[in-house]
Amino acid sequence: MFALLKKSVRSRRQPLASEKRTLEIGNRAMPLTIREHPRSTRITLRIEPGARGLSLTVPVGLRKVEIDDFLDRHQGWLLTRLARFPQEQTALGHGATLMLRGVSHRIEHTGSLRGVTEPVVTDGRAVLRVSGLPEHSGRRISAFLRKEARRDLEAAVQVHARGVRKPVKSITMKDTRSRWGSCSWDGNLSFSWRIVMAPPFVIDYLAAHEVAHLDEMNHGPGFWALCHQLCPRTDEAKAWLKQYGSQLHAIDFG
Repeated sequence: MFALLKKSVRSRRQPLASEKRTLEIGNRAMPLTIREHPRSTRITLRIEPGARGLSLTVPVGLRKVEIDDFLDRHQGWLLTRLARFPQEQTALGHGATLMLRGVSHRIEHTGSLRGVTEPVVTDGRAVLRVSGLPEHSGRRISAFLRKEARRDLEAAVQVHARGVRKPVKSITMKDTRSRWGSCSWDGNLSFSWRIVMAPPFVIDYLAAHEVAHLDEMNHGPGFWALCHQLCPRTDEAKAWLKQYGSQLHAIDFG
């Protein structure tokens, strides 16, 4: 994210509807959404999870020439950060690789129309065997990841919930991009199943984070103290998600 303080006086008119445009960054075209916000005092540029687009929040009434100037001046910033992501989504076909619990697995299609998706070790290498038609590979793999994520997270949540002595009403797997998890006031926890691609300590941290919200519905000092108590590797896991989390969102399962 990049932000620039805006000192000029803003207009009192109502914010306009968001503007959509395509921004050329090096040799790639990126969808850009520009939104005016009534309380914004600065220009804020964000790369959406998975580098699927850009979001620009600006003060109400900011002139187009100022927006264009900001974008021109931060081409280098965008180039550096977008270099972490492939310009084309890698198909989850035979021979591609996918992370599972932090370990790179080679995808192998079995050639059978029936069967399960399962991780195995072949000649010392981690392999993810996928059956069914090749065009259904992404769907089968995402269903497998969802099932594995539920198993890991339910086990971790059970452990951490005993630590805070709070009941958990339900656990839901979703494919959210704005957050990795959430916790409602009545004990409903929700997680992004993509987290199962991360190392186990990151999965454990996410479970601890949401369970901690059962006791502390905020991100204050008390919450983080409890989070560290439940998961001693909290800081390490947060750093991992900050560096690699967006790459998990970049995978297109079709």
